[in-house]
Amino acid sequence: MSGNATTTNRNRVPQATWDFWLIKLMAVTMGETAADYLSVNLGLGLSRTSLLMVGVLVVALIIQFAQKRYVPWSYWLAVVLISVVGTLVTDNLVDNFGVPLAVTTVVFTLALAGTFWAWFRSEKTLSIHTIYTTRREAFYWLAILFTFALGTAAGDLVAEQFGLGYLATGILFGMIIASLAVGYRFLGLDPILGFWLAYIFTRPLGASFGDLLSQSQQYGGLGLGTIITSAIFLAVISLTVVYMSLMRRGQDGAAA
Repeated sequence: MSGNATTTNRNRVPQATWDFWLIKLMAVTMGETAADYLSVNLGLGLSRTSLLMVGVLVVALIIQFAQKRYVPWSYWLAVVLISVVGTLVTDNLVDNFGVPLAVTTVVFTLALAGTFWAWFRSEKTLSIHTIYTTRREAFYWLAILFTFALGTAAGDLVAEQFGLGYLATGILFGMIIASLAVGYRFLGLDPILGFWLAYIFTRPLGASFGDLLSQSQQYGGLGLGTIITSAIFLAVISLTVVYMSLMRRGQDGAAA
């Protein structure tokens, strides 16, 4: 068979390496603090902030879809922005429309389950190692949006409505993620199920520690503020993206 008769496609999303989870955790933490900074500190308000960030996210996703392969800077730019938008979606439902956190948690759980159902029905797989078509990538990003919205709702529900506070909530979700890692490593937990559960729970974990750092001591935080907290995590994200780019980390290579 000649070389012209063989076509290959590169996976468009990264492998779940240790630096993947580090930068993902930093991204979701920054998503929480950046949304608060734009809405509250800059005085844009929830509605204007939401419209602005949705517009920026659309541009970022257009760039990401155009790559046709995994490119660290465009992929993680989309993740950071979709983290902000996912947070704002939940905040709008709760603050502007008065939807209870328990209801939003259930709604986004059903929306995520429906996305996975449609994805599997269409593609016969939910694997992150075979995202090499536009349709699969669209399902992937839709699922990620709902994981951020669900994680925000679940984290706020536990921290605020259940009254555990930011630190205890972060520890709780950290223990859940640790149990998933043990299940995957020693108990035969399905890797696809384990990945998506961990992806959901890193959202409230990151958001809880983001709030712990940024919120005032009056509300149980350390009082660093949203500017300093966002700057710290943006620096970590940027350095990790540079490292991943230089070391070609997270690349799956070509898929037939």
